[in-house]
Amino acid sequence: MTEPAPAPQPRVSALAASYPDADAVPAALQGPDGSLAGLRVLVTGLGVSGFPIAAHLAEREAEVTVIDGNTDRDESERIRILEVFDADIRRGPEHVAALPQPRTGGRFDLVVTSPGWRPDSPVLAGARAAGIPIIGEVELAWRVRGANSAPWLVVTGTNGKTTTTTMLASMLTAAGLRTRACGNIGDPLLEAVLDPELDVLAIELSSFQLHWQYSMGAHAAAVLNLADDHLDWHGGAAAYRADKGRAYANVVRACVYNVDDPATRTLVEDADVVSGARAIGFTLGIPGPGELGLVEDVLVDRAFIPQRYSSAAELGSLADVAAAVGTDAPGPHHIADALAAAALARSVDVPTGAIRDGLRAHAPGDHRSRLIAEADGIRWVDDSKATNPHAAAAALDACDSTVWIAGGLLKGAAVEDLVTRAAPSLRAAILIGEDRDALRAALAQHAPQVPVAEVVVDDAVPSGPQREAAVARAAVQLAATHAQPGDTVLLAPAAASMDQFRDYRARGESFAAAVHAHVDPTLADG
Repeated sequence: MTEPAPAPQPRVSALAASYPDADAVPAALQGPDGSLAGLRVLVTGLGVSGFPIAAHLAEREAEVTVIDGNTDRDESERIRILEVFDADIRRGPEHVAALPQPRTGGRFDLVVTSPGWRPDSPVLAGARAAGIPIIGEVELAWRVRGANSAPWLVVTGTNGKTTTTTMLASMLTAAGLRTRACGNIGDPLLEAVLDPELDVLAIELSSFQLHWQYSMGAHAAAVLNLADDHLDWHGGAAAYRADKGRAYANVVRACVYNVDDPATRTLVEDADVVSGARAIGFTLGIPGPGELGLVEDVLVDRAFIPQRYSSAAELGSLADVAAAVGTDAPGPHHIADALAAAALARSVDVPTGAIRDGLRAHAPGDHRSRLIAEADGIRWVDDSKATNPHAAAAALDACDSTVWIAGGLLKGAAVEDLVTRAAPSLRAAILIGEDRDALRAALAQHAPQVPVAEVVVDDAVPSGPQREAAVARAAVQLAATHAQPGDTVLLAPAAASMDQFRDYRARGESFAAAVHAHVDPTLADG
């Protein structure tokens, strides 16, 4: 029998992560209270992240300027609130073309950026050139949290973040802990850290959010998996992976990694952590000491029990995972997500029974491998959340014979490996979106036997909901011409949606509406 590889050992450092901007951030930000009068802060973005950032800083008397190039959204309510605190709101593309000045003149003391803003955008590049420190919402939230703040349980990775985070929140709730799912989902992180009633935070963080944090020290953090994504934003795979690795910096108790994804192990080995932090693996195989894994159809813990070298604690079953994700047979990615969530929950001493109860109580998220309809032996499945090739591969792996609806904005990701992997099970491919050329070429080279059809919508159809609906209807109609009994028609685009849809939710909702209208034509007009 092969001996399991020894657990990775993160480095121990008194003050683990150190970045140039960390020391330059004004000390007045530390703590949730206290006046910030005289501090001139530029906030980029007026959306879900930017608004609470600006409101918190302005309420503490900072001189806040908010810029946002988008004038299409109705932000009147947010603007009215910020104007009460005398914030300076500047909207329109002319305000994001270069680093602005405060209305009182001089230069800003700090930039707090929303996660969607690329580091090479003119405003942020200008701030960097001027020597102005730049932080994001994660760094701000970490600095302003109170002395008795709830511990942070952080989830990141290329795919599975949301499912893992909501599973984690459900497990914490089942244990009687007051919690919130927050960060990249749910409540804004800044609002959550300022809530004194919470016992622990379940935090999903994207690579965009992690890029701008310097001093966070989570109680435990998990990097679920790593595959190329958002390479255009980060400037390359190495930079993307390094930003994901920031989740492990300064961890207090557990760096949770994927035994079956060696890249996550490497991030643990490269991490600087607080003394006493351990590497905790999760695997779809039989776990070794210090790991969580699977024994037949039982999820088990060999990491957070005293007898981990000789025994294991039962956490739940595959049936519990199936209930958690709303399917008869959970895919490997669902099981991995459940094990990662369990590891984070166990790091704050959640009992084993609450792991099981949390899985059973979990409500699966929309647009994540959701069965929309089944008619004439054909299953119609919405996985619009599969916004990169890695996520699409997991969705395709769960299907035996598939009519695949794919395409959108690939964000610099390659699709050759995805197509090669999926080719044996593809009945046909229906291409949508802007970057279809790459998918068409990969299918021609690696799956030449697979019929390919492309969605074309009349240019006269106006943008917005009408065009979204037209794209979805055309895709469903083409898919229906190829699908046979026993097939799954799968929307797993492997790409972002913003070329044709408002977001992945709108894409999934349009697809579901088109499927329902196809299955039951009486719904076509309503």
